[in-house]
Amino acid sequence: MHLAHTQTAGMGSPNTESEARTHLRGTWLVLARLAWVAMASLSLLLVACGSVPGTGKSARATALPVASSAVSTVPPRPVVIDTDMAADDWMALLYLLRRPDVAVKAITVTGDGEAHCEPGIRHALGLVALANRGVIPVACGRTTPLQGAHAFPAQWRADVDSLLGLTLPPTTTPVTQQTAVDILPSVIQASTQKVVLLTLGPLTNVAEALQRTPALVKKLAMIYIMGGAVEVPGNIADSGAGINNRVAEWNMYVDPHAAQVVLASGAPITLVPLDATNHVPVTDSFYQRLKADHVSPVAGFVFDVLTKRYAWIQSGGLYFWDPLAAAVLTDDSLATFQTRALRVIEPEGPESGRTQPSAGGATVRVAVSASSASFEQVFLSTLND
Repeated sequence: MHLAHTQTAGMGSPNTESEARTHLRGTWLVLARLAWVAMASLSLLLVACGSVPGTGKSARATALPVASSAVSTVPPRPVVIDTDMAADDWMALLYLLRRPDVAVKAITVTGDGEAHCEPGIRHALGLVALANRGVIPVACGRTTPLQGAHAFPAQWRADVDSLLGLTLPPTTTPVTQQTAVDILPSVIQASTQKVVLLTLGPLTNVAEALQRTPALVKKLAMIYIMGGAVEVPGNIADSGAGINNRVAEWNMYVDPHAAQVVLASGAPITLVPLDATNHVPVTDSFYQRLKADHVSPVAGFVFDVLTKRYAWIQSGGLYFWDPLAAAVLTDDSLATFQTRALRVIEPEGPESGRTQPSAGGATVRVAVSASSASFEQVFLSTLND
């Protein structure tokens, strides 16, 4: 009102009008300086308090995403996830579903993995709903390995089929009649960009798809595989399954022929084996951080999963196997790599499924270590976004 009055009073003579303009400019300068001081003071107060007024949330919990689409002009990378829908797969899926720099185009379930097909599909659709990612096609593949009869322990499968007793949001997305081996080539070939394929279970679906459509290799930017143990012991013998095999990792063991087919396909491959995942155990320290800071529904579900697995955490036997592979897909700096020539031992015996260095093997980029602190920060901040 004061500015309007000044303009009216100045409509008499040129001198009066000039004085009014000078007074007006001075008033605007004063107001601008006062606004700047107020904003700077508020910023200092927020940093000092570490919270957002009226929300009760930590400043970090309301931070921008790790790779915010709001500040990036780079389109999200198309990603297809092939998963056996075990508990660590749930966490990996949620991580990628919440990443703004990733566009999950399809999820395929390995029928010979930990989850059986029907609950595996249902849980995958529930995770998509929890992450609020709209409609993503989900399908399952064959229920037996391409060769052999290796399988995950029945009790493990029953546990993940039951979602550890947890619940996910209901979904109205209709279940497709297509199989995993139908969806993989159709989605990958339809993409205008090369697709990143992440595998989190036995490689049965991927091997079958590559055998059916070898040209898929040309449409793949990279296959990230969580699996194998290159220079470290495997995780079969000490798993309580009663299997005498100290060199293989479970995903490679269940279908070693499929694993070898994928390695030999000519596709670019990054392997995230036990060599790297051994560096990222799920610690009680991380669990307590998540307990104190799970502000999103996604983070809350991951906290509930880890609560169900808390005894395993305390024993030191639980690792971020699949979440590390998912995180490395989004940020190579989380791991260190070596280029190795590898093959998978296929015949039955105490080394079946072993990922073995071999002069005549496929050239593979192998993650050999990982930063636990960096991974935890990226993982937790993404879940809470």
